[in-house]
Amino acid sequence: MPLRFLGTTSEDGDCPTLYEVESTGDILVQGERVTDPAQLAALRDVKESETFVTVPRELLTRFAPRAEPRTMVPFSDVGALFAEFEHTAWRLETRRGYATDRHSPKWARWKAGADISAEPPNAWRENVRSQVAAGKRFERVRLVDEPLTEGQEFLLVAGLGNTAAGEDIRNLTRAQAERLRLPEYDFWLFDSRTLVRFVFDEDDTTLGVVVSEDPAEVAAACQVRDAAWHHAVPTVDHAKRVRSGA
Repeated sequence: MPLRFLGTTSEDGDCPTLYEVESTGDILVQGERVTDPAQLAALRDVKESETFVTVPRELLTRFAPRAEPRTMVPFSDVGALFAEFEHTAWRLETRRGYATDRHSPKWARWKAGADISAEPPNAWRENVRSQVAAGKRFERVRLVDEPLTEGQEFLLVAGLGNTAAGEDIRNLTRAQAERLRLPEYDFWLFDSRTLVRFVFDEDDTTLGVVVSEDPAEVAAACQVRDAAWHHAVPTVDHAKRVRSGA
């Protein structure tokens, strides 16, 4: 069953970590196995199949979900958030490519050699311009591999049009993301209050999203945002590095 990383208080690869079993919403706890005979003797109703671990209290207070897991809904159900948010819409992109890009007319034009960095405005960019003009912020960090995948090359060029419309898009290498222990799933975070996590299939197709206002999940997403944003490089600068081979 696939696991979703929730958070860790470990240092240098130590083990205290929480995960969510995505198919059930159950929480999997990783920690040091209990071996103290006195502690084991004090445990109640122990099954032969059970084992026991100890974890820091901080791990549970920071990352343990405080609400029941939500069910997946279509992405269209959250469309209004992109106009109704109050101050910040922030995105983490972690995948090496997206089916929606590969199946779009823009992808075909890009593959044919067209310059897609300055195409006519579309509904997304018009909304970005409107929200930014109202004093709001559209921001995202994209994880990138070295070298870039084909999907990432496309997004690097296409993203220049989005930045021109007012989005602040930055890039972070996957190696850096791993050192920062960032999660491996995509999400939008609205106003540091509403978390919208994407669910993909193995072909990078969006199956839906899971919406949460659980304080622990939102706080963890805010920590991810702050760490990623601090280390990420603006798209224009990253594009120059890629072109120069630096």
